[in-house]
This record gives sequence, structure tokens and C-alpha cells, in this order.
Amino acid sequence: MKRIVKISCLLILALGVGNAVQAQKFGYVNSTAILAEMPEVKQMEANLEALQKQLQKKGQSMVEQLQQDYAAVQQKAASGDLSPKQQEEEAKKLEDQQTEIAKFEQDMVKQLQEKRNKELQPILEKVNQAITDVAKENGFQFIFDEGVILYAEDSQNVNNLVKAKLGL
Repeated sequence: MKRIVKISCLLILALGVGNAVQAQKFGYVNSTAILAEMPEVKQMEANLEALQKQLQKKGQSMVEQLQQDYAAVQQKAASGDLSPKQQEEEAKKLEDQQTEIAKFEQDMVKQLQEKRNKELQPILEKVNQAITDVAKENGFQFIFDEGVILYAEDSQNVNNLVKAKLGL
């Protein structure tokens, strides 16, 4: 009798677990593709490109100035207009300029990255909210990003639902 009760309990438990697993609904999106289609991302990239060109232009003018100063020092040294002490001082000034250019390049990369992160954050929040809304509206317990899925049926792709939610 105890054995029948144990077997019955196990069967009920197995059926309950099986039904619970079947009730879960999974979906996936390709967030990279969705982001690529968003006008906000395209505008952000255009803004970043304009800023990058502006900063590169400033950096190029700094390099050109360094080259001019270097040529001038070389010319003065070749003509004997500079004493050895003055040559050392001028070399130090040129090294300082070169260090300033290197620092500017590092700051430029950092500035571009910070601006990108700042402008991208609200866009990512918008996409994540759309994914959350689609999941709730369509009864999905889990939505994965395509980048980590090894296999998925096309019927579980919710890209179009998320795009529709974003108005794309």
C-alpha cells in the first residue's frame, strides 16, 4: 500500500513538473539588428562622427604645429643660432608638445566613449522596455538575445513584435 502511494505521488509530481515546463513560453530577439534600425541610433552615430571629425581636426592641427616647431628648431640648430643649452630647452618644449598631443588623443577616445554611452543609455532602456512589454503582452516568461542562443525555432522570434512596439 505504501508503495502504491509513493508511486502515485511520484506520478503526480512528474505530471505537475511536466505541465509547468510546458506552460513556460520562451522567445528571442536580435537586439543588435533592432538597434541598427532605430533612427535614434543612426542620429547618435552621426553626432558622434561629427564630434570625432571635429576632435581629429584639432588633433591634426596640434600635430602640424609640432612639425612646424620641430622644423624651426632644426633649422636654427643647423644654422648655429642655438647654443647647446637652448637646443636642450627647445627639445624639452617639443617633448612637452608631443606629450600634450598624446594626452589629447587619449582624452578624445575617452570623450567619444563617454558621449556614446550617455546617448546610448536611454535608447537601450527604450528597447528593453519594449522587450518587457512584448513579453508581458504575449505571455513570455523568458526572452533571450539571439547572440547567446544555440538553436531556436523562427516561431519564437519576437523581433517583429519588439519593432512594432518601437514603431519601426
